[in-house]
Amino acid sequence: MHSSGLWRPLRRRDYVISARPWRAALYLLTSVPLGAATLLTLVLLAVAGSALAVVLVGLPLLLVLALSGIPLASLERRRLRLVDSTPLADPHREPPGTGLAAWLRTRLQERSTWRELGYALLFATVLWPLEALAVGAMLLVCGGLMTTPAVMAAGGDGEAKVLKLWIADSYPEAFAVLAAGVLLLPVLAYPLGALAAGHAVLTRQLLSVPESGADSRLQELDRSRMRLVDAFEAERRRIERDLHDGAQQRLVALSMTLGLARLEGPAEPLGGLLAKAQGEADVALVEIRELIRGIHPQVLTDRGLPAAVEDIADRSPIPVDVRLDVPGRLLEAVESGVYFAISEALANVAKHSGATRASVRGGVAFGRLAVEVEDDGQGGARLAADGGEAGAADGGEAGAADGGAGGSTGTVGGARVGTGLQGVADRLSVLGGSLLLSSPPGGPTVFRLEVPCPPARSRT
Repeated sequence: MHSSGLWRPLRRRDYVISARPWRAALYLLTSVPLGAATLLTLVLLAVAGSALAVVLVGLPLLLVLALSGIPLASLERRRLRLVDSTPLADPHREPPGTGLAAWLRTRLQERSTWRELGYALLFATVLWPLEALAVGAMLLVCGGLMTTPAVMAAGGDGEAKVLKLWIADSYPEAFAVLAAGVLLLPVLAYPLGALAAGHAVLTRQLLSVPESGADSRLQELDRSRMRLVDAFEAERRRIERDLHDGAQQRLVALSMTLGLARLEGPAEPLGGLLAKAQGEADVALVEIRELIRGIHPQVLTDRGLPAAVEDIADRSPIPVDVRLDVPGRLLEAVESGVYFAISEALANVAKHSGATRASVRGGVAFGRLAVEVEDDGQGGARLAADGGEAGAADGGEAGAADGGAGGSTGTVGGARVGTGLQGVADRLSVLGGSLLLSSPPGGPTVFRLEVPCPPARSRT
C-alpha cells in the first residue's frame, strides 16, 4: 500500500463504524509500552556501554546498542499490519556464510541497520510520548465525560466535577454529559486514525530502503530473471508432456507390436531378433520414463513438495528420514527449485559420503523455506578452490537433476569428484535463495538451502 492509501480510509463515510478506529487505537496503545521499553533499553545500553568501554567490557554492549534497531524493526513490521494491510518486506540480505561473525559483518555493512537504529531512537524519544499524550487525552476527556453519573452517585452529595472545569449538580445534567462523551468518541476517532496513519507512513519510509536508480534496475533485472525461470519451467513442462504423450506412447506401441509378432512363432533367427528388439524397446521405455520423471515429476505437480521429497527418499539406496512442514502449495518455481536441490543433495549422499542414514528436515518461518539435508557420512566436503561450486552436500554430484551446469569440481575426503550443483545454486539465487554447506572431517555433513516462499496465488 502506498502512503496515500493509509489516509484514504479516513475519508470514507463508514470509517467510524468499521474496525479501523479500533485497530488504530490498538496500534497507538501498543506503542506506549513498546516505546517505554525501547527507551529504557537504549539508555541502559548506552550508559553501561560507555561506562565500561574503558575496560573493553562495554564494547559488546555498544555493539548491541548499534544493532538494537533490528529486533524493534522486525516487531514494527508485524505491528504495522494493524493499520496497513500491505506487508513491509525485510530489507536485510542473507549473510554469505554461517556463524555470528558473518552475520555481524553483513548487518554492520547494511544501510538498513543504521536506518533501523535511527527509527529506534526516534520511536523511543518522540513518537511514543506523543502517542501516549494523544491516547491519554482522549481517554481522559471521553472517560471523564462518560463517568460523570457514576462519580455523582459515588460522591453522595448530588454533584460531580466534570473534567475539573464545571460542576454537574443534577442527574439529568450528568447523563447529558455522558451522552456528550459518547458522541465525542467517533469525533476523536479521526485524529487518532490520522496519528496512527502518520506513524505508519513514517515507519514505512524509515524501515524500507529507498530505491535508487541502480536499485530499480536491479529489481527489474530480478523480475526479468524470474520471468525467464517461469518460461523455463513452462518449457520443461511442455517437453515432459510431449515425451509422455508422444515418444513414450510410441515406444509402448512398438513393444506391443513386437510382442504380437513374436506370438506368431517366426522361425529363427527372426524370432531371436524380435525378442532382442522387444527387450531393447522395453529398456528404452524404462529410460524415457526415468527421463520424464527427471524433467518434472508428476507427484510434485499433483501433491506438492513434501510428497515429492518422500518419493525421492523411497527411491534412495540409503534410508532417509523426511520431516517437511510446508503449509499449502508454493510457487511452482520455488517447489521445483527446492525439489531438485534436495534431489541433488541426496544423490551426493548416496554416491560419495559413505553414509548409512540421511535426513531431510525443514519448514517455513517468516516467509522463507529452510531445508537441511544431513547425513552421517565421512564429512570433509569443501568447496572447490576455483569457486565454481556454490554449495554441495558432501561436495559431489554425478549430474544436475535439473539440467543445471556441470563441470565444477569439489572434494570429498581429499578426492576430487564431479559436481553439478552449480546449476541448482544459480537457480535458487534467481529465486532469492542461498545454499550453505557444513562438513567437518568425520561428519556430519549438512547441506542447507533457504529460499523465499510466497504462497502460490493460483495453480493450473
